[in-house]
Amino acid sequence: MAMATEKLTVMGGGIFGLAIAWECLRRGAVVHLIEADRIGAGSSGGIVGALAPHVPENWNVKKQFQLESLLMAESFWAEVQQVSGIDPGYARLGRLQPLANSAALAQAERRAEEARSLWQGLAEWRIESTPSNPGWAGHSPTGLWVFDTLSARLHPRHAERALAAAIRIKGGQIEELAKAPIPQAMSAIAETGPVLWATGVQGLADLSQSLRVEIGRGIKGQAALFTCNAPDQPQLFIEGLHFVPHAGGTVAVGSTSERDYQHPTDTDGHLDALVAKARTLCPALADAPVRERWAGLRPRAKSRAPMLGAWPNRPGHFIANGGFKIGFGMAPKVAKVMADLMLEGRDNIPDGFRVEDSL
Repeated sequence: MAMATEKLTVMGGGIFGLAIAWECLRRGAVVHLIEADRIGAGSSGGIVGALAPHVPENWNVKKQFQLESLLMAESFWAEVQQVSGIDPGYARLGRLQPLANSAALAQAERRAEEARSLWQGLAEWRIESTPSNPGWAGHSPTGLWVFDTLSARLHPRHAERALAAAIRIKGGQIEELAKAPIPQAMSAIAETGPVLWATGVQGLADLSQSLRVEIGRGIKGQAALFTCNAPDQPQLFIEGLHFVPHAGGTVAVGSTSERDYQHPTDTDGHLDALVAKARTLCPALADAPVRERWAGLRPRAKSRAPMLGAWPNRPGHFIANGGFKIGFGMAPKVAKVMADLMLEGRDNIPDGFRVEDSL
């Protein structure tokens, strides 16, 4: 069994790499994190930050893992903020979804009943009449909405800065290599101790090449940040779009999901359509200026669950990848199970989350 005092090298400064580095530091490990570019350079440096649960039905290990992680999030981010002095923008304000017709209402009623059991009284999925601020929430054809009290938000960039600062304050080392070539990054790896690869889309490509089978790929997403002051409003989820109000006078809306694309980080007509749709659905954004347009690739594993565990046939090397759209929400629990595995030799990774499950 590995000892918690040995040196751990973390490759990758996205949300999984940072969260795992932080958890390992909390347990007494010596941590060296290496980011080949800069903190927040990949999809974790986006703008949306919706920590939203899967629906409470057809329950499985992925949904249970996510539930536990979302319930851990408040204390996780509170400690990071306390140590770093940087507000990650976390707030558990819930989420509203309009009910379009009687079929949607019946489905919502079934899910509300399931949530009472599956969420163990720790959060609610309930049906409400017109929200207190229709100017924010917009229109529901039935006049009814689902409101869940589990959804939360954070600001991805602020959260990453807070984690990086907390790691340094706690004594961890972070190197940002500013787009260094892979050989240079590899040379920085410690000669002893476990190595964690949390390298996002590039990591999926590297692992696919190593195992000679595609185990995941990048899916492009585009999002927009509006100037709009609604910091205390709940998230909205309407017609496939997430509306996430942040402190500081902005609302993020996302995102597209594009398997085929020409330019991974360029915004285009897909985002124009998203902005137009957002203005129609949310009255508060009708005339709000767009402050930023964002595009990037998000790592999706073949299994569609986070990919965790040992790198096959590479002793001492581990993988944490495949966060895709739920990486920030999954991060507290991912950090816990990976620290359990690498520092204490305890394998608590759920079925369906292992690297082998994507082969």
